[in-house]
Amino acid sequence: MAQDLLDQDTPDTIRVTEAEARRIGERALKAVGYSQEDATIVVDQLVDNALCGYRFASLPRILTIAADQRTYTERKPVTVIRETPSSALVDGGNQVGYIAAFRGAEIAAEKAKASGIAMVGVYNSFYSGRNAFFVEHIVKQGLVAIHSSSAKPHVLPPGGAAPALGTNPFCVGFPSANGPVIYDIGTASVMWGEVLLMARLGHELPEGTGFDKDGNPTRDAAKAAEGGVSAFGGHKGFGLSFAIQALGLLAGAALTSGNVTDYGFLFIAMDPAAMLGAGQFEAQMAELVERVKATPKQPGVEEIRIPSERAFRERERRRVEGIVLDRAVVDALNAL
Repeated sequence: MAQDLLDQDTPDTIRVTEAEARRIGERALKAVGYSQEDATIVVDQLVDNALCGYRFASLPRILTIAADQRTYTERKPVTVIRETPSSALVDGGNQVGYIAAFRGAEIAAEKAKASGIAMVGVYNSFYSGRNAFFVEHIVKQGLVAIHSSSAKPHVLPPGGAAPALGTNPFCVGFPSANGPVIYDIGTASVMWGEVLLMARLGHELPEGTGFDKDGNPTRDAAKAAEGGVSAFGGHKGFGLSFAIQALGLLAGAALTSGNVTDYGFLFIAMDPAAMLGAGQFEAQMAELVERVKATPKQPGVEEIRIPSERAFRERERRRVEGIVLDRAVVDALNAL
């Protein structure tokens, strides 16, 4: 669906400023037990998701957090439990991933700047949000970043009748002389937050993406929320999703409850100066972007775009025009 169509004002939507969106989100999170400090960390990410055009990954996620029993289970401070100069294993303390994974990204950046390369795993957490947010935070510090997130099963393997893997996003980001370049994908055909939002709004899923609790194909998002979705790209997407689930084990996913299909957030950060010297990689990345964008275009094509270019443009546009939210979501948040 075209991005401008998503931003249309309708009787079922409400347009708010960035500041208003923050107030709505922070008020709702505090209502379910979050401190002002933690609510701010979470809402910073959710509002940025909305600005970049990911409506399902923005304020609706608070409703998912509010409905999860882990929100009302004891939360502890995020703690490093194993550490070397270039690595860390982090217990997320049952904190939502917007908080725990953000701390993991901070640790990875700190260690990479000191050691040249770092690997950080975060476990005992849930709902990590949009990987690009964490990666952009690292890249803005002059580092190359790789981030993968394993999760609990929502994705059926090809031929399977029940979920076996998480939606398992993967992200890689690069600094350039003209700003960050971020590539972020989910390995599910439809991201789980999008399934939940479509179920709440009564929308249908794309053909061939959803399955009910018995493994039967369905476009009913509410039925798919009780079942699962397919991987993108058939066996190729499934293979990538499987690899990301394995990387989650490296991040400590199985340490929480012994379950090998659980949440595990892995960060790898690298200082490009350790390989090429100061400034060379950033200049080369900017040249790479320019060369790709200068590719001869097919008839009717206005522009060659690179990963993250659309999202960054949308972010600046919405800061001026406002953020469009579903009225049903805002009403539910206010009801909290």
